[in-house]
Amino acid sequence: MSVITFILSVIIAMIIGTVADKISPFDMPGGWVGAIVAGFIGAWIGPLLFGTWGPMVAGFSLVPALIGAIIVVIVAGIIAKLFD
Repeated sequence: MSVITFILSVIIAMIIGTVADKISPFDMPGGWVGAIVAGFIGAWIGPLLFGTWGPMVAGFSLVPALIGAIIVVIVAGIIAKLFD
């Protein structure tokens, strides 16, 4: 993986995680780092649950990745509320 590919992946994950954070009824703990983590985990979980469909950017299937990131944000938000 080249440095450019890595940076592009981080940017796409941050965008996916930020959009998921804004759509979700819960807030993602961790700020922008939490958004990046949610984006990467969502990009991993989403295609496993929903398959790869929709537009692809830098190896991310955007729609399933966004749905997966929303799930991650909701779960993380619920866990954060339980321990708050």
